[in-house]
Amino acid sequence: MKKLFLLFITLILFLVAHTQIQKPHNLPKLDQQIAHFGYSLGLNTMDFTIRPSASFLNNMDTVYAVEINRYVGFNISMISNLRLTDQLNLRFLPGLIFGQRNIDYKILRNDGYRRHSMMIESTFLDFPLLIKYKSVRVNNFRPFIIGGTSFRVDLAAQRRVKPEERPKIRLKPVDLYYEIGIGTDFFLEYFMFAIELKASWGIFNNIVYDNTQFSNFYERLNSRMVILSFHFEGGKIDKIAWWK
Repeated sequence: MKKLFLLFITLILFLVAHTQIQKPHNLPKLDQQIAHFGYSLGLNTMDFTIRPSASFLNNMDTVYAVEINRYVGFNISMISNLRLTDQLNLRFLPGLIFGQRNIDYKILRNDGYRRHSMMIESTFLDFPLLIKYKSVRVNNFRPFIIGGTSFRVDLAAQRRVKPEERPKIRLKPVDLYYEIGIGTDFFLEYFMFAIELKASWGIFNNIVYDNTQFSNFYERLNSRMVILSFHFEGGKIDKIAWWK
């Protein structure tokens, strides 16, 4: 997460400095279009927030602690942007998110501890609906903040657990997230490029209880992720055609 944040700040500073050299305004009519489209590529890290069950904290021969190991995944999505006001846009970015989280269990035994590791892979169908608040454009760049919700379906959660993977927890396939992020638009000659850093928190309890020590350890298990996206936008709908 810290590495993604540092990368994001470095890219912003570099591109802002480069953009300031370009004095002519690129794409001067883009902000007046009712709608425009594009696509997005990015990286992500996934994590869990855990609330353990109090009844499991002092029992012998059961899960004592859990550690989450994060990995870098990637995401791709399409962009639909609707202009609401000069400063507000409504954005819908359906896409796919691929990622992985490993869960390391520490199990308390009479003779000490033992560990058990689970690989949790996720493939999300992602349906975010967001409000983008833009600042006033300065030359060829413009910072913004973004917030909203995302409905996600985890296709990997519906797969059967292979015998060699057991024991393994199962996650519920459907979740709703709330999201907030920051970014900067850069108006290039032929399209608008944007860098966006967004945090996303799952609302629902994700764990499927199967009456094992690995699932019963959790009172709640919520998903979360950090997403670094690179947007490429510039297509348009003609104003007259929109109202027809």
